[in-house]
This record gives sequence, C-alpha cells and structure tokens, in this order.
Amino acid sequence: MSNLADSQSAMSESTGQEYLVFTLAAQEYGIDILKVQEIRGYDSQTVTRIANVPSFVKGVTNLRGVIVPIVDMRIKFNLENVEYNHQTVVVILNLGSRVVGVVVDGVSDVLMLQRSQISAAPQFGTAFATEYLTGIGTVGERMLILVDIEKLMTSDEMALVEAAALV
Repeated sequence: MSNLADSQSAMSESTGQEYLVFTLAAQEYGIDILKVQEIRGYDSQTVTRIANVPSFVKGVTNLRGVIVPIVDMRIKFNLENVEYNHQTVVVILNLGSRVVGVVVDGVSDVLMLQRSQISAAPQFGTAFATEYLTGIGTVGERMLILVDIEKLMTSDEMALVEAAALV
C-alpha cells in the first residue's frame, strides 16, 4: 500500500499541479483547476441581490436548480472597482459541499506549475490576508499569486452569505 502512495506522491511531484489563471486589476492569480466547475460570462441580470450580506457578495444566481452565491473578487480583495465588460467572467467553483461563483476581470489560461516554480507566500504587500495564499508561482517573467480558494470561500463571512441565501 505504501508503494502505491509513494509512487503517486512521486508522480505528482514530477507532473506538477494545474492552475486556472485569472486577472484582477492587472495582477494574475492562480487557483487549483480541480476546484473549477465551469466558466460563464457575467450577466448582472441573472444575479439577485440579498440584503445584509457583505459588500463583496453581488447576490445569488440559480444555476440549473442550485442557488449559487456570487462573490466579486475585486471587492473581496479591496481593489479599485472595475467596470464590468465583455471579458468579465464568473468562475463557478465546486468546493466540497458548496458551489460558489467568483467574478473576475478575465481568465487567461491554465498553467502547469512544478514545485520548483512555486515560492512561499510573502508576509507583506498583498491585497488580502496571506492565510489564503498558497504561494507565488513563476513562469518565465510571469508571477502568479496562488490562492487557496477553498479556504478563502469557506471563511466565516461566507457562512453569513449562506445563511442569508437560505432565508
């Protein structure tokens, strides 16, 4: 049994991990591709506002019978407000028992990062608490802020959103 675990561990080290790359205010971020369910264009007409939720929550939408909270990552990360345009998308995430949509400026690509391309997250100069960072990925001249999207979207404030959506 341990041989199987050892070979899987060695395989993941040699193959790396895939990240969906998205942009917010000209900065690139990466999230684990396995958490992504789908990518959709942003349509404010399909988002229903909910009272008494944090400002970063745009509302909820009905996605094939599932009520999905929609979070604007620019507001969540305290970035300047950017106008929605044809590149603005919602990344639908499947986080265990929860489905959440995050609004981002755009999605560029999927990148495979090896462990050697990932550095520890800095403890200063980030737009949000470093507890949600898994590291900084580098590909040539590109630097990606790698986000633990599951940890970010399962915080206490997201529990408030879930409670409000059930009312």
